[in-house]
Amino acid sequence: MTHPLVLQLRFTRSEFRRALAGLSEADAQQRVGALNSISWNVGHLAWQEQRYFLFRLQGQLPLPMLQEKFCYGCPALTPPLAEMWAVWEAVTSAADPYLDTLTNDLLVADHPFDQDPRGFTAGNLMQRVIYHYWYHTGENLAIRQALGHTDLPEFVGAIDEEAPYVPH
Repeated sequence: MTHPLVLQLRFTRSEFRRALAGLSEADAQQRVGALNSISWNVGHLAWQEQRYFLFRLQGQLPLPMLQEKFCYGCPALTPPLAEMWAVWEAVTSAADPYLDTLTNDLLVADHPFDQDPRGFTAGNLMQRVIYHYWYHTGENLAIRQALGHTDLPEFVGAIDEEAPYVPH
C-alpha cells in the first residue's frame, strides 16, 4: 500500500499541474518583475525531485542539466514549457517506483550524505518537496494573475476525494 505521505505528494503534484492548465508557451516564459518564469519553476521542481528522490536517496542523476540550470540560485532562464513538462514527467516517473516502496521505517531512517554530514530522512525530504510545490503553485498563480489570466483554479482542489487524511 502506498504510504499516505506519498499520496499527499501525488495530490500536490496534480494541483501544481492543475494550476498551469491552459497556460501558453509564451506566457510560461514571461518574467514578471524579479520572479522566475513559470516554465523555469517547472524545471526547478523537477530539479528538486531529482536531487532528493533520485540522487540523495538512490544515487542516480539521470538529468545533470537540472543541477546546472534549475538549482536554487541558478541564473534565471525562460525555457520552453513543453520541454520542462517532459523533463518533469521523466523525473517524477523515475522517482515514483521508489516512492511506492516507502514505509514508516524507511521515511524516518537516517540517510547520511557526504555533502551534508548531518544526514536527512526521506520523510523530511518528502515534506520539503510537498511544501516547495505549494510555494511555487501559489507563485505561478500570482504570475498568471499578473499576466491577466482569469478563471484560475482555486486552492485546494478536491483534496477530500483525491487525498483525504489517512492515518498510518
